[in-house]
Amino acid sequence: MNPPTNKPNISLASEEDLKTYKYKYALDNSSIGIWEWDMVNNKMHYSEASKIIHGYENSELDLLKRHWREAIHPEDLESLQKAVDDHIQNITPEYKSEHRILYKEGSYKWVLDFGKIVAFDEYNAPKTFIGTTIDITQRKEDEERLRQDLSVISNQNKKLANFAHIVSHNLKEHAGNFESLLSFYKEANNEDYKDEIVDLLMTVSDSLTKTIDNLREVVSKQSQAKLEIKPLRLNDYINKVIDLLELDIVEKNVIIKNKVSDALVLYSNETYLESIILNLASNALKYSHPERQPVITIDAFTTPTSITITLEDNGLGIDLVKYGHDIFGLYKTFHNNSNAEGIGLYLTKNQIEALGGEITVESIVDEGTKFIITIAEKKKDQSVSKSAYVYNSRN
Repeated sequence: MNPPTNKPNISLASEEDLKTYKYKYALDNSSIGIWEWDMVNNKMHYSEASKIIHGYENSELDLLKRHWREAIHPEDLESLQKAVDDHIQNITPEYKSEHRILYKEGSYKWVLDFGKIVAFDEYNAPKTFIGTTIDITQRKEDEERLRQDLSVISNQNKKLANFAHIVSHNLKEHAGNFESLLSFYKEANNEDYKDEIVDLLMTVSDSLTKTIDNLREVVSKQSQAKLEIKPLRLNDYINKVIDLLELDIVEKNVIIKNKVSDALVLYSNETYLESIILNLASNALKYSHPERQPVITIDAFTTPTSITITLEDNGLGIDLVKYGHDIFGLYKTFHNNSNAEGIGLYLTKNQIEALGGEITVESIVDEGTKFIITIAEKKKDQSVSKSAYVYNSRN
């Protein structure tokens, strides 16, 4: 048998030489970069694999000319420096850090660094710090995708728990009412009393139908994956809502103060925008103070990056200390209004978040409430996920 032709042209004088050769061979044929920090002269030396991780060819000297700090993402520099200092001060037996480094082309990638001080001078001061670098960008991207998936699952679980509460409480209550009324009907001897019970059964049935409709509105989603986003003049939708609420406005003698400029345009979805304004305005009418003339003030202002819309009333107000954490919760109500359903604010928040915005509230009991909507400016070619639901609080 002929000897292999790829036999290395080296002379191994000892077992130690053989071990060194094995380590060198393994490193040379891996994607692990090696670096050495000359701490006396404060210079870094990088292996070919290290340069490749940074995006450089072995012949390029750019990486060696800059200070190692310049390659570290600013957000990661402090934690990395602490890891280095902890090892230098012998707090940790070795240096370890996950951080982002600046790729030659200008982007960042994630790396895992291991290191250790291996040489000291005659005064026992650290002299040589060596280490390895591994590209873990793919792992970090996978972890981020997993984190986002877990976040979605967690949110869905919370919603499912909420719906379980509705089914066990609201629907059970309706079922109990039916059972009681049917029992009364069976025992009734008077036809007029039976007719009265039938009327009550119709009322309970209507209430059950409304509950089921509300549930359908919550769980239903639009079939399209994206919302249609286009430039909309905000006042067009404010005026449309005022027209829709005209009967209530006249009945309660409401003063509407619209301070929004006619020139204000935002990129949004027209169905969502109308629904958001309608829900908040209806809420203000529903919880107006019985002892004073209702006043609703609508305003808006822009910044280079966002549009803020405010809707303020002088109604009953909400005790935010007591109810603040539940104000946008599903089926949460804070007054004794018979027509309060506790669904409008929940869905309004979902719609605003689907548009990439957020809603907050300021309120004082017996003085009024102010809702603040902030939506990032979008260009006409942008779109957002259609993950919220369209709901009209007057339904």
